[in-house]
This record gives sequence, C-alpha cells and structure tokens, in this order.
Amino acid sequence: MSNTTEGAGTGRPLNFLEEIIEGSIAKGETRVHTRFPPEPNGYLHIGHAKSICLNFGLARKYGGLCNLRFDDTNPVKEDVEYVDSIKEDITWLGFDWAGEYYASDYFGQLYQWAELLIVKGKAYVDDQSQEQIRQTRGTVTVPGIDSPWRNRTVEENLDLFRRMRAGEFADGEKVLRAKIDMAHPNMLMRDPIMYRIIHTNHHRTGNEWCIYPMYDYAHGESDSIEKITHSICTLEFDVHRPLYDWFIEELGIFPSKQYEFARLNLTYTIMSKRKLLQLVDNKYVNGWDDPRMPTIAALRRRGYTPESIRAFAEKVGVAKRDNIIDLGLLEFCVREDLNRRAERRMAVIDPVKVVITNYPKGKTEYIECVNNPEDESAGKREVPFSNIIYIEREDFMEEPPKKYFRLSPGKEVRLRYAYLIRCDEIIKDTDGKVIELRCTYDPESSGGSSSDGRKVKGVIHWVSAPHAVDIEARLYETLFTKENPDEVEEGKTFLDYINPDSLKIVTAKAEPSLAESAVGDKFQFERIGYFTKDKDSTADKPVFNRTVTLKDTWAKLNK
Repeated sequence: MSNTTEGAGTGRPLNFLEEIIEGSIAKGETRVHTRFPPEPNGYLHIGHAKSICLNFGLARKYGGLCNLRFDDTNPVKEDVEYVDSIKEDITWLGFDWAGEYYASDYFGQLYQWAELLIVKGKAYVDDQSQEQIRQTRGTVTVPGIDSPWRNRTVEENLDLFRRMRAGEFADGEKVLRAKIDMAHPNMLMRDPIMYRIIHTNHHRTGNEWCIYPMYDYAHGESDSIEKITHSICTLEFDVHRPLYDWFIEELGIFPSKQYEFARLNLTYTIMSKRKLLQLVDNKYVNGWDDPRMPTIAALRRRGYTPESIRAFAEKVGVAKRDNIIDLGLLEFCVREDLNRRAERRMAVIDPVKVVITNYPKGKTEYIECVNNPEDESAGKREVPFSNIIYIEREDFMEEPPKKYFRLSPGKEVRLRYAYLIRCDEIIKDTDGKVIELRCTYDPESSGGSSSDGRKVKGVIHWVSAPHAVDIEARLYETLFTKENPDEVEEGKTFLDYINPDSLKIVTAKAEPSLAESAVGDKFQFERIGYFTKDKDSTADKPVFNRTVTLKDTWAKLNK
C-alpha cells in the first residue's frame, strides 16, 4: 500500500494504519477504539514505547479511545510491580487510557465461552503432555497427528473441563484444545491449546482459578468484549490472526480486527524481555532502570524526555517489514530536545589544575554566563572565578599538531565567558604526568574582547578550584559491543557481547550551582554532553548520568 495521502497537520504521508482508518471513516465507520495490552512480566522497553505512541496516538488523532489492558494470563511470571511500572511509563510518555482493564477481569466470561465451544464440538480436553502435543503437531510439510482424545463426547469434555476448573488435576495433567484441523498449513491452527492447569497464586484473583487461558484464546475475546475496532500488534503476530478471527467467528461475538506492524529493533540493543530479565537477575546491570537498559524506566533515569521518545517514534514511522533502526536516531532526538530545554553548566571530567600567576590571589569575581543560548527566558547565572581553576586534561597538549586550537605552551586560549590565558610553564610528577599548568591572563580580555583586538580560535570550559564541587559522573556507552547482539556466533550467547566499558564512573569538578539541583534536572555540561541528576545523589555526593554526548554522528550521516 503506498503512502501517498498526507496526514492532516503532520507534514508527512499517512502510514498504512492511518490509511485503513481513514478508509473506514470514509465508509461511515467513524469509531476508533484501540488498546495497549502488555503482559505484566517485566518493565516496558523502547519497543513498547513505539507501540504506546502508535495506539494512543491513533486514538488521539481520530478522536477515539485507547484502553490499557494487562494480559495477565500467566500468574507464574507476573507481578504487581510490573503493573505499576507500566502505568507510570505510559503516564510519563504523556498518554491517558480510556479504561484500565485486565484479562483476568474476563476469566469468567472466557470460561463460559470455552464451554460453549465444547458444546459446539469445537474444543476438547486432551490428556497428552505438552511434549507429546508438540511431537504430534507435525511440521510445515507434514500434517499433525490427531490426539487419541480428540473425539471425546461433549458430555465427557464438559465434565473433565469442569473438574479441571475445580482443581482435581495436577499441573500439566490435562489441557483444553480447540478442535480445528491437524493438517492446517498454519501450524497455529492445529488444535491450539486454549487452557492449561497452573496451581499458583494470581496477583489479582488469588487462588480463585487454577486453569488459565492461553494468549491466543484470551486476546481476541478480550478485544471483542471491549469492542476494540483496531487491534494493533507487532508483525510476529500475523500468523496468529487466522486463529484470532476463528475464535471470534465461532463464538459469534463483536468482530474486532487485528492489524500488524513491524516491531522496533535498535542497534546495540536487546529487546527480548526474557533476555532483559536475565541481565537483571544475573547482575549484569543494576536493575530494570539501570541507564544502560532499553527500558522506559532506564531511559527516564538516564535523562531522556518523553518528548524525545515521542519524536523518535514519529521519525521511525510505521512499517510492514522488520528492520533495525540506528541507535543514533534515538540519540539525535534527545539531543534535539535537550538542546532546547537544558540549561548549560560547566564541569570538568578529567581535571588538571591551572594557576593564573598574575591574577590576584584570594580574589573572587563572578562571571556572567548564559543559561541557554536557545532560550532567552532561561536567563543568566554568575559563576565564580579565581586564580586557580580546573580545565580538561584533553584541552592541553604539550606538543600539539597543526590546527590544534586549545591550550599549549606559549599559546593562548579563551576561557568560556571569561579571559584569554597563555600557558607559560608545565609542572609534571615523577612519572611525567602533567599535574599543573602555570598561565598568565589578559585582564583586558573579558567578555570576548582583548587588549589589542587579537582573536583566538580556541575556547575551553573551566571551573574555579576553590569553589568547585565534586560530583560523580557516570559515563554510559552501549551495553553491547555488537551492532546486533541477537546474531550470535557459534558457541556464544548474547552475553558474550556485553561491553566491559559500558559504564565509567569518574569524580568530576563542577560549578557550585550543580550541587543545588534536584533529581531529574537536566543540563548540558558545556563541550561534554547532556547529563541528568540521578536518584542516587546525596547532599555530599551529587550523581549525574550522561544522557548522550554532544557529538552527533547520525545527523552527519543522514544529511
């Protein structure tokens, strides 16, 4: 389907889902009701964020509704912690749900419909084990084998199913299967399991139930109960659609329709909840909100904004074919957003001391600095300046190459917002490491001027040593060294590609105002990157996470 029709007010072509909706509207079918149906078995990640933006965004665009429904049909893996985190993530992204529902709300109705299918001869109780069912399902080219229990009478099936419900059988002893076609070309249509026995506590229904519906049985019926018009799933569920339709048709209930779009895959990132849980459980990361994780909670903690993630989802768009998105696009979106909103501060990550020998000892003056050149309303601040400052070690080179415009012996450089200084002397330790630079400054060079009108190309940032506060700077890189960590070499797992340098912690010197900031405040550390204050901060030790560097390779490559 071509995307030739432009979406109203978006400046871009309609995606195929918008074309479907607008085609329905043109036929007089004006109601749009979507849903976001996560399973509460882990924290949501950036792929879910795309789905959230799509489902809630379509409902918002077309004046419809979007439900939040938890697919809580597997009590072994689900928890209230995940329910709460999911609601927090959706709210943080800027969306409100029309209603909060749970698949467990419908357990009674789903059970009644299962009995109806038994009565119609469309479902039966099977005594085979999961392994036996798997072995008799056949292959793509070989038909499956009918279960020896497939032709039980309606009365026997009803009796056994009710006894399953009453808790008479052990886990795995029996299942309820749909009776469709063991030779169907779609393997999912070969008498799929509808119910299995699980004797465990459910986070909402307690011990009321010991049989639980499978996703493929519960999903379409839940959509139907809520009268969902557009059930939007990721592409791997396209083979499930015939089964989705079969249950609805056999039950004669509201005909919700399923549509599939390509899931989000991101370079240097794992999206599997199972693998993310493995990272958490085995302590490769410090929890679900570790800023190296792709979870929404982790991105929030790292300093990403909801606006940047919504912009990312919009740029990625909606496709019908899976592809891998460059992580650089996500970083581009947060840079674009933070450039507009983040106030500027100065911090020195790898400090070297500079003594300005002709500046009066003990004197402190306050230099006026712009908080954000992109936002005049952000105002200005005053930063203390003295005869001893810190600069970045990389901003000095003893033997510089040509076109090196930072500080070097006998050369001048401008201190950001302040004076021109010239390096006169280098002091090293016994290992030859530079530990101090002695410089002179031009008293007439403040505010961008100089005593004789000379110009210098180099501008570096600085912090007054007597006034500096120590901060912990957490410098994050990608968690994996491989662009696609799901593609593993023989004999390896995705864990073999974990980046040993994904986190570097340093003590940096910062201007004093950063000590007064609040958790979650976002700043651009000038010439370094964007940082946000972390929840681990204390009064004695402010902690800042690097959200993203200033360097933008994605924008350069995609001009």
